[in-house]
Amino acid sequence: MRTQLAAALGSVVLTAGTLLGAPAAYAQTAVYPTTDFDVTVGNTWTKGKITWQNRSVVVTGTHKSVSAAGPAYCRRTWTYTYNAADTVKLGSAGSDSSDTACGTSKNFEFTVPADVPGGAGLVRVCLDDGNLKDLLCHLYRRP
Repeated sequence: MRTQLAAALGSVVLTAGTLLGAPAAYAQTAVYPTTDFDVTVGNTWTKGKITWQNRSVVVTGTHKSVSAAGPAYCRRTWTYTYNAADTVKLGSAGSDSSDTACGTSKNFEFTVPADVPGGAGLVRVCLDDGNLKDLLCHLYRRP
């Protein structure tokens, strides 16, 4: 009887030790689709990636300016989100003023709202000058 009790107790202790020593299960992060973008005007450009999230898009990349002669020669990136039917603008945002490239290249990252179920269906990425004037824009559809 003592042998059976000792065996049962040992089994319980072993099982508890295994469970307590097991690593915690980690929550999986969502994998969102991405789209590369490239908007080039002459020898200046904005290039990067759009990450399509549920109610926003994250825009990361680099923009380049070859002259620091004034705001018209500087470069920023501006982005607009639209619904799936491409009829309603959902939001807009751009690179921070501190990320403005004037005679150099600068990295940026920002989030653009698209607060509808399913998020944005279309994104318009624009290369702007330092005065936020759109120089050229390209459209990118959600994959």
